[in-house]
Amino acid sequence: MGIDMRNSEGYLDLTCYEALSNVSRTEKAASKAVFRPLVYICSPFSGDTEGNIKRAQDFCRFALEKGNIPLAPHLMFPQFMDDNNEKERDLAIFMDIILMGKCQEVWVLGDVISKGMSIEIEKAKKRRQPIRYFNKDFEEVDTL
Repeated sequence: MGIDMRNSEGYLDLTCYEALSNVSRTEKAASKAVFRPLVYICSPFSGDTEGNIKRAQDFCRFALEKGNIPLAPHLMFPQFMDDNNEKERDLAIFMDIILMGKCQEVWVLGDVISKGMSIEIEKAKKRRQPIRYFNKDFEEVDTL
């Protein structure tokens, strides 16, 4: 059943027809949008910072390719906060925890759990957020 070019009185009404056609096209486009869950990326930052950033970026890409929206605040906050400043690091972890609460799952990467990661994992457990663990090759494992 298409959209009629005539109004309820039978007169040609192209303005109404065009408006209803636009609404129909918009609804069809919106219905094709696929749900992508927001997942929190929990991986090391300090230590081998350069290597850890690269692995976190690759892990984000992996999560994206699996149909998720990755959220890795530890890649964003160090761009304007000092990880070596204890007050700023504590604030960054606080903000991480807030953002993690918006996520459907927490994805943990790697064989080593850093201090910051352990804080995030414990908070996720207390919140009963689903936690998934992945080794350095992005293979899911029971726990690290």
